[in-house]
Amino acid sequence: MNRSLPAQVRRAQPSDTAAIARFNIAMALETESKTLDPDVVAAGVAALFDNPALGFYVVAEVESQVVASLMITTEWSDWRNGLFWWVQSVYVEPAFRRQGLYRRMYEAVKAMAQEAQDTNVCGFRLYVERENHRAQTTYRALGMAETPYRLFEEPHPNPNAMTREFG
Repeated sequence: MNRSLPAQVRRAQPSDTAAIARFNIAMALETESKTLDPDVVAAGVAALFDNPALGFYVVAEVESQVVASLMITTEWSDWRNGLFWWVQSVYVEPAFRRQGLYRRMYEAVKAMAQEAQDTNVCGFRLYVERENHRAQTTYRALGMAETPYRLFEEPHPNPNAMTREFG
């Protein structure tokens, strides 16, 4: 791992929408062999910027080019009287992988949680594809541990949500 890669990690801005949408589309294809509708994904990314209560993105830039991103959303825990920050939509462009960018973004997220005095962040969570062993190794190396929980899902047929998926 080359930790000397000159990168800046920052909270994303609306001008980063196209790059983040492109990353989400690439990630879905790479990790789940799913082809997503670019218009739906771009609208979904833009919606987060329009509704900051839903979460935020963090990006890493190398030479003023966004090369990695992740999204943070929250989950209230009544058991802990605090918020879990969920790390989602993690993507690093292939040419920049294994160079510490995710580590730096995750460390920045933890620092943001420490600085956010008005939020009671009680932990960090993420989900990962069962077969994505490389990512699991990375998450373990950063101090995360696999939980005994399984994720269940039932899509809600919301006519207002654009959820088209192709593939």
